[in-house]
Amino acid sequence: MMYGHSTGFRARTPGRLSAIARRLSGPTRRHLSGPTRRHLSGPTRPSHGRLSRLLLVGVLLTAGCGTLGGASESALDRFYEQHVEWGSCAGYPGAKELVDWGTQCSRVRVPLDYDHPGGETAEIAISRLPARGKRIGSLLTNPGGPGGAGLTRSLMLTNSPLSEQFDVIGIDVRGLGASTPKVACRTAEEFAAERNDADLDYSPAGIAATEQRRKDFVAKCVQRTGIDVLSHVGTRESAWDMDVIRSALGDRKLTYFGSSYGTRIGSTFAEMFPDRVRAMVLDGGIDAKADIADAVNRPAALQRAFDAYAAWCTRSANCPLGSDPAKATETFRALVNPLHDRPAATDVQRTLGYKDAVAAVNILLYSPVSWQSISTGLTELTRGRGDTLLFWADFAATSTVDRDLQKAVLCREEHTTADRAVAADLDRKTRSAAPAFDDGRATGQVPLDACAFWPLPPAWLPHSPAVTHLPKVVVIAATGDPVAPYDGGVALARELDAALITYQDYRHGVVGVGSACIDDAVAQYLTVLTPPENLHCPAA
Repeated sequence: MMYGHSTGFRARTPGRLSAIARRLSGPTRRHLSGPTRRHLSGPTRPSHGRLSRLLLVGVLLTAGCGTLGGASESALDRFYEQHVEWGSCAGYPGAKELVDWGTQCSRVRVPLDYDHPGGETAEIAISRLPARGKRIGSLLTNPGGPGGAGLTRSLMLTNSPLSEQFDVIGIDVRGLGASTPKVACRTAEEFAAERNDADLDYSPAGIAATEQRRKDFVAKCVQRTGIDVLSHVGTRESAWDMDVIRSALGDRKLTYFGSSYGTRIGSTFAEMFPDRVRAMVLDGGIDAKADIADAVNRPAALQRAFDAYAAWCTRSANCPLGSDPAKATETFRALVNPLHDRPAATDVQRTLGYKDAVAAVNILLYSPVSWQSISTGLTELTRGRGDTLLFWADFAATSTVDRDLQKAVLCREEHTTADRAVAADLDRKTRSAAPAFDDGRATGQVPLDACAFWPLPPAWLPHSPAVTHLPKVVVIAATGDPVAPYDGGVALARELDAALITYQDYRHGVVGVGSACIDDAVAQYLTVLTPPENLHCPAA
């Protein structure tokens, strides 16, 4: 399952970003003031277990008396009062692209544990694309994930009018990329070796083997990262880190643009620090009460996007799914499901298996811009070749999200289950919601997710945010979003009493994809704080 980046403002990005962009019949370039006087507490997971594979976060805000999670305010002064010293991005992830665009980098020190700010510290890597014109302030960004690479996010706004008046700030959230300490569970070689179909064996022996591999993964996370670090990565910490960064940058209030999972960070910040929000755009909004990895709603949204692609494809004489959209799911499964046993050959001395093929199609469904690449890849499959789909599977695996950090966050902030009957029932519901991606191997039993073996208790489960005195923020939702269902964006807007922009298209992330209707409204809001009213924008 992808926890995706949204697409961003189109930029003539150099280096590897440009190389990927040139391959683009695929997704648009993506990615895709002091301490508080509030005390934070969060809902705990029910004691009978960790319910199914879903997601994420929420912080319940309760009044305190001059303390922050038990720590005195003065203990946080040294973090809030620090000053950012900008320098070269050389040595940072994405350094070539960052340096080529004149981006600057730095690190901001934060407590590892905000409840004990006198203890160990962490450093959050940030980048800055300086404003080219009359500066309003800083625009902090997050591309999604959890675990989306953040430093190069600023490059996605290079052609936006926002980069005229804002220093665009990219952030590698704690545990990620150039931030330290880093969550590290697998080496690159170990991760690559796991890209096979071994965990799709649902026989008793196959389930036992898959669960052992997942237990080994958890053990590596603990051994290589440390339980203290794993205990303090997540949405609440990332939101708090943003507040420290805001202060260190000299901004009295936060201006923020978050996409996909970044909208959960935004809604969490709004709940924690509502009086410190200047403006906030949440693109690809996710219902704060819902798990991001919803076992039914997310797969159903992906199926709707697939059906839309199939309807588009079957209008063409050479569509690899035939001419009848009603049979497209069946035809698609007939193409990809045999890859379990007979992987397709490629030109890179590797084969394309089922999981990689599906991962490629999933990410290519993020935008209609990339639908032609799906057709190209599926046409190749009809000839026994897997080159195009393997390219996009590699992109999905290595270019978008840090999977180790993602798992570390989700295992504490999503509902998971150790109940085998519940896990099997959820698997049946998922297959029913997205029949195109049913591998055809169901036995009625499935392995438990790695989160069932996670050594830490839950941290911040989804809930309805308790937000007061929040200025008007903006939520953007696409009617056919394949990752963040439209109804979830509508719910988030309602929960935050936000202005809602509806985009009529099958796309995940809509700011900067070429819609003047969207981009003008966002620029107007962020610069002069005039939110749109019930705006509907057609597909660009």
